[in-house]
Amino acid sequence: MIKTYIWKPGKEKRLSDYSPADTCLIKNKEDVSEQSAKLREELDELQQQLFAQKTYSLLLVFQGMDCSGKDGTIRHVLGGLNPHGFQAVSFKKPNPEEAAHDFLWRAHRETPARGFITAFNRSYYEEVLITRVHGQIDKKEAKRRFESIRHFEELLAGHDTVVLKFFLHISKEFQLGKIRERLADPAKAWKFDPSDLAERDYWEAYRQAHEDVFEHCSARHAPWFIIPSDHRWFRDYLVLSIITDAMRKLPLSYPKLS
Repeated sequence: MIKTYIWKPGKEKRLSDYSPADTCLIKNKEDVSEQSAKLREELDELQQQLFAQKTYSLLLVFQGMDCSGKDGTIRHVLGGLNPHGFQAVSFKKPNPEEAAHDFLWRAHRETPARGFITAFNRSYYEEVLITRVHGQIDKKEAKRRFESIRHFEELLAGHDTVVLKFFLHISKEFQLGKIRERLADPAKAWKFDPSDLAERDYWEAYRQAHEDVFEHCSARHAPWFIIPSDHRWFRDYLVLSIITDAMRKLPLSYPKLS
């Protein structure tokens, strides 16, 4: 199932090839509830071994349009991890100090040390997404940044950091429904930003920019996964499955006392 959602460069794919409402023929949340519970138990054990061994680290990158559920995915999938070995980092508009450095500087500072797991809520990829959509960089500069990102992720992988990147794929109709829910719910209305509506006008431009990101920056050591996210339960189950599978493949064990 997991391989189905990896973006493989050179395959002439488009985001439209992936349905945001896909559930891989799984009918409902109840059908995977038992398996999800087992995966969470396994992930907990794997994280303990990762933290104790301190040989590998794990970087999880979450990207998606507004209302795609980046916060929710991190909370539901990774909320049970031991906080001593896990952190979530949210990237907003660069502050003056960050803007004075290269575009990868602030992200590199937050990458996980050996034994740790870090989730990026948005990331350095914003520097080839929103900047490109709004004309802050041209095609030539975007190409240069793609190359820098590839080298950056090769550097991380070469130092035993597993890099997994998730695009939470939603439909435009689903996003509008979520925006309306926010406005109608006093507990969620604070999340609403008028710019969310303005950005909808650039939906097609973002689609093209994301496809370029996947085509240039999905690699075996740092794959991009296209996660159907119109159904929150499937989104969480798929992300949980991918993370657990990646950690399962590492030669993790508890250190032996001398």
